[in-house]
Amino acid sequence: MTGLLTEADGSPVAVENLEALSPVLLVCEHASRRLPEKMGSLGLSDDALESHIAWDPGALAVSQRLVRSLDAALIYQRFSRLVYDCNRPPEAEAAMPPVSEIFEIPGNAAISAAERLSRTQALYVPFTTALSDFIATRKADGQPPVLVTMHTFTPVYHGKQRDVEIGILHDNDSRLADAMLAAAGKTAGYVVRRNEPYGPADGVTHTLIEHGLKNGLLNVMIEIRNDLVTNEIGQKVMADYLTGILGESLDALSQ
Repeated sequence: MTGLLTEADGSPVAVENLEALSPVLLVCEHASRRLPEKMGSLGLSDDALESHIAWDPGALAVSQRLVRSLDAALIYQRFSRLVYDCNRPPEAEAAMPPVSEIFEIPGNAAISAAERLSRTQALYVPFTTALSDFIATRKADGQPPVLVTMHTFTPVYHGKQRDVEIGILHDNDSRLADAMLAAAGKTAGYVVRRNEPYGPADGVTHTLIEHGLKNGLLNVMIEIRNDLVTNEIGQKVMADYLTGILGESLDALSQ
């Protein structure tokens, strides 16, 4: 392998259950806190690299449970968003952030144009290509997928407590989000809100736009407060809940 990744690093993209019977395509851009060998530690401590700035804790675990409960496909990024955040376009500073929350990222300070291109080609291009290829194949087979991106967020941000537990996010197409919010409103399971704790103005809907809106697909972004999915019990309860409201929503939209 040449460029950023070594043979030991392996592929930047992982795919699971691509022959899924469900139309749901789960996407997890921030699944891993792993760094490519050549990146070292980006100048960060072990504590920083284990924290939310490097990945979305619990997001992949919940996604993998949804693969089984929904018979869904899953595509996820195998390296930390600190090297390249695959939910951001290459021109965005946040794609390779010099600062994340309260942490400065020394390895991302003053990145050269050549370095930005190397990271983009090694991580973003294979990831977005995998999504495009899957969607194109399903559409050609007359089975357009339903795009569901999976994320987690911190219960405290810049010292402020967040009481929202699940965010249902959307950009210009709110069809699936509307249906999920309606389904969530029938239960008292979690505090579920629209476009919280982030929304389109925060630049978090890149994948939804590029792969959902531009293909005319039903799409939604799910944000889970990460203290709810720190262990297998919480992950199972959350996956069961999301399986229910997603299934109900897709049934309603198909009528």
